Amino acid sequence: MSEIKLYILQSGHQRCQYHDIRMNQGKGDSYVIPVPWFLLTHPQGNTVIDGGLAVEGLNNPHGYWGNAVEHYEPIMDADQGCASQLTNLGISPESVRYVLLSHLHADHTGAIGRFPAATHIVQREEYDYAFSPDWFAAGAYCRQDFDRKGLKWHFLKGLETDGFDLYGDGVLQAFFTPGHTPGHQSFIVSLPSGRTFTLAIDAAYTLDHFYDKALPGLMTSASEAARSVAKLRALTEMHNAEIIPGHDPDIWPRYVMKTEGYN
Repeated sequence: MSEIKLYILQSGHQRCQYHDIRMNQGKGDSYVIPVPWFLLTHPQGNTVIDGGLAVEGLNNPHGYWGNAVEHYEPIMDADQGCASQLTNLGISPESVRYVLLSHLHADHTGAIGRFPAATHIVQREEYDYAFSPDWFAAGAYCRQDFDRKGLKWHFLKGLETDGFDLYGDGVLQAFFTPGHTPGHQSFIVSLPSGRTFTLAIDAAYTLDHFYDKALPGLMTSASEAARSVAKLRALTEMHNAEIIPGHDPDIWPRYVMKTEGYN
């Protein structure tokens, strides 16, 4: 049986522009951001959170991801795919019980369909929006990642399921944090050691975003994004947690790729 550990992982980088991450700042400046994902091992079955980019896109990025690669260029090798990294950690695909999705943008959907026993958990509002997004957000979604037959889905319902406790033991909880997308969710991971992490994902791209110094370059509602950040700050304080922003290249090196995991 697996012990409870959090692995903080990465499927390469994306090259974009500074103002894509911090709105109205550094316009035109090139910026390279990490593409994070996470693994939680647990005696009740393992959970992959997001999974980064799908390796299938690497052979023909423009053909797979479309024009989005002109704004967010993937910098990634095939061995940085989530399935390969789990193999290197000695984690079998069959041991993954859940694929927990913060949202369905293409840099977060790399785990979908890779694990035969997995139930895929996402907000219902996010799933529906991904099939018919607003024009300005459409390029961020790669439908072939999530529009697949034979997948097991479990849908959460916004504030009705806020604080969803995946295992029923308080280790992994999901909180509704819309704004970046209509159905975005973030996570609190409470480990046996007492160490706790807020996985903001894209509800807070950077610490600047987390502390109300910048908005992200892509969102569906600035008001909802601001309210979700305030909610995350309160949750982080309540749980005495460490905040891990979604794409902050300054913060990320403190945590990434600790191969023994956090327990």
